[in-house]
Amino acid sequence: MKFAVSQRHKRQFVIFSSRSKRRAIFLAGGLFIGVAAAALAWLADLAQDVFADLLRHSRYWPLLITPLGFLISVYLTNRFFPNAGGSGIPQAIAARRLTDQSARGRLVSLRVAVGKFVLTLFGLMVGASVGREGPTVQIGASIMFALGRLSPRRQPALILAGASAGVAAAFNTPLAGIIFGIEEMSRSFETRASTLIIAAVVAAGLTSIALLGNYTYFGSSAMGLRGGLDWLAIPVCGLVGGLAGGLFNRAVVASSNLPAFTRRPLLLALGCGLAVAVCGIVSNDTIYGTSYAQVKAALESGTPLPGDFGVLKLLATTLSSISGLPGGIFSPSLAVGAGLGSNLAALFTETPVAAIMLLGMVAYFSGVVQAPITAFAIVIEMTDNHAMVIPVMATSLLAYATSRLIAEEGIYHALAKRFVQAST
Repeated sequence: MKFAVSQRHKRQFVIFSSRSKRRAIFLAGGLFIGVAAAALAWLADLAQDVFADLLRHSRYWPLLITPLGFLISVYLTNRFFPNAGGSGIPQAIAARRLTDQSARGRLVSLRVAVGKFVLTLFGLMVGASVGREGPTVQIGASIMFALGRLSPRRQPALILAGASAGVAAAFNTPLAGIIFGIEEMSRSFETRASTLIIAAVVAAGLTSIALLGNYTYFGSSAMGLRGGLDWLAIPVCGLVGGLAGGLFNRAVVASSNLPAFTRRPLLLALGCGLAVAVCGIVSNDTIYGTSYAQVKAALESGTPLPGDFGVLKLLATTLSSISGLPGGIFSPSLAVGAGLGSNLAALFTETPVAAIMLLGMVAYFSGVVQAPITAFAIVIEMTDNHAMVIPVMATSLLAYATSRLIAEEGIYHALAKRFVQAST
């Protein structure tokens, strides 16, 4: 009898110890991801300041610096950090689908994370139209993957938690991070895994807030639709944003499968960099980097963006994405949507410009990623505008439906298939 009781207590202790260890891994991973996200955010601002200083010397320096920077970035990526190119979210999705540990390690590892971190900053320093949020997701997944070697049975959930924590820490949007993990990364809801994901998101979010402060990414905007003709902006923005997002999705995915775009990557990078520099000069230097400052100022002041901003930002982001250099499309996509919304605001002269810009942001982003709930949650959390909850939600769903007419699936999942195929 004593032996049976002893054995039962021993099993309970082992189970309790295993669960405590697993929770500790998720929490520790969240803390590390929060530090990495805060460091990347701070250094990304410095990198863009360096490029801004270059522009102050001459607006035409990018004609030399940007194409050479693209070429160097792609060379270093292909030579030393394979699988660190592009956004990073497709790699995290692919790693979660794979079952072979070595194949996963080629997509999410500490080496990949270091390359992603450094080369994303380098891309911003040379004027690429990229963001830091997608890279933060891959970095977060890589950190969790490394810690997961202490608990190999939980690798898929750890990668999922790392990616979710990356979104939460990058944008200071914890709710969007959780929704991103469920809707975009896993496309399912598992109660046990989701509890641990929330723990990682909270740890990463609190760490980021401690280091950067509790901020709203695009500031605060209280503008809303007043009714009547204002509500026509929902279908207009949903259709236009979804169409543009779907076309961007289709173009980037198609280019990744064309031999002409993959046979000579350095020449492609050089050409894309030169074209981005030309877009920057034509736009009066507004489309380089994330374009965060321009969009935030327009939202807070309620003033329109330049008329050609949306189209030129879309072109520069497309070129930066197909070039193969490391860098995300989160912030650039939101900037493109803001520009398109600013253009569409001319049709609604009595409606606040900032409100139409919000609809444009969620519409275009939803069209690109085809994750309407994530898109809605991110835009609302990033702007702290609760008056626009219903319009933003409706626009996101309409944009998603429109994009599906052009692209079969969201850009991240479409690109993830290429990494899965290459790893099997």
